[in-house]
Amino acid sequence: MTMVTRRSPALSHIERRMQQLFEEPFRLPFIAEDMGWTPSVEVTETDSSIDVTAELPGVSKEDVDVDLENNVLTIRGEKKQQKQEKEKEHYLYERYYGSFQRSFSLPAPVDESSVKAEFRNGVLRIHLSKAAQSRGTKITITD
Repeated sequence: MTMVTRRSPALSHIERRMQQLFEEPFRLPFIAEDMGWTPSVEVTETDSSIDVTAELPGVSKEDVDVDLENNVLTIRGEKKQQKQEKEKEHYLYERYYGSFQRSFSLPAPVDESSVKAEFRNGVLRIHLSKAAQSRGTKITITD
């Protein structure tokens, strides 16, 4: 007696898709290109400030906007694609272009009048001083 097993249509679709990926190794970067890009960000906090560092390689200072509203910091901009030469064919294309936006709810209220932003060598650094009431105070306990 022989046993016949049937594959589900979903499993067959996944198997076909995996086979396509292995047969076309250079296709994946082109698929990923459509997903856009998001800059890497680091947010650190001290007793008196919050610092945000964003890596924006290939982005010019003029193409970046930083906003602070209701204790939410938003970084947005665009990495513009360089002019492509028509006689060149791309063998592999993994660079990302397009608009981006990152928003962060800050862990403490900040003094909006003292925010400083600096952009150098593709790195955006934002320094936000905490508002006086958020810094906290040491409370002495009396008898």
